[in-house]
Amino acid sequence: MKPKLFMTREIPERGLKKIREHFEVDLWPEEAPPPKDVIIERVKDKDALVSLLTDPIDAEVMDAAPNLRIISQYAVGFDNIDVKAATERGIYVTNTPGVLTETVADFAFALLLAVARRVVEADHYVRSGQWKVAWHPLMMLGTDVYGATLGIVGMGRIGQAVARRAKGFGMKILYYDVVPRPEIEEEVGAKRVDLETLLKESDFVSLHVPLLPETYHMIGEKELRMMKPTAFLVNTARGKVVDQKALYRALKEGWIAGAALDVFEQEPIPPDDPLLQLKNVVLAPHAASASIETRSKMADIVAENLIAFKEGKVPPTLVNKDVVNVRPPGFG
Repeated sequence: MKPKLFMTREIPERGLKKIREHFEVDLWPEEAPPPKDVIIERVKDKDALVSLLTDPIDAEVMDAAPNLRIISQYAVGFDNIDVKAATERGIYVTNTPGVLTETVADFAFALLLAVARRVVEADHYVRSGQWKVAWHPLMMLGTDVYGATLGIVGMGRIGQAVARRAKGFGMKILYYDVVPRPEIEEEVGAKRVDLETLLKESDFVSLHVPLLPETYHMIGEKELRMMKPTAFLVNTARGKVVDQKALYRALKEGWIAGAALDVFEQEPIPPDDPLLQLKNVVLAPHAASASIETRSKMADIVAENLIAFKEGKVPPTLVNKDVVNVRPPGFG
């Protein structure tokens, strides 16, 4: 008999097919996430759960599912899961790290270029019929990226991938990280500095830190006022790393030149959010990892973690490694 699994959203077919071969799948069919009470109801008799960042998987959900043994997260981040509660209950938690590094770095740099060179504004300018003169010396002036200074906050895998792209643009690279990264310093000529120095000297600031208590609103009014009035902020990390109200004021009042955001404090961003009215901000719907191949690879990893656990093996990308001391892998 196959173990029972609840999946909170449809994932790419390549991974889903593998999972169906090993599990009896109960799939939430809608694009919007299931409400928490629905998750609790659907997970009651399940052995496994596939979750997304938008799903609140806390102790209440876990206690509603006495047979739950593994939560396979379809994401790199897992701040939606109470990992401590899972470990205490002998529930394995896995994620999908590494696979989306290059894709997210591509998107971060695309956002940087788009806001610097006013690509979205230019597109609207053409489509709306405002383009009346073939060419003018002052039309749609943007900011050069080549040779500018890029400040990377968080020099993990994605931050390093962004740094490699910046090197190709001849950029001076500063970074702030709690851990020194000598390898990337040597590879791209990056210099480790404190956050204040990075904010004051960078023409572009790109965020690549996880959401932790110490990174919540790490970019607020104080930090935004440190930045150059000609500088741009790019966020493909987590929305709550930035104080969004302070950012609106910074953009509205000209503390900084612009911002490009893929993540927000509330997602989807409400249609009446004042950020949507500003021209000096480029907005995307949490789409940094949205390439066909990357999303399929993420599904593969979700499947591989589940299948390994079913076979009594430690899942390849186990988050809470201490759980093996609480309960061995497997549904037995």
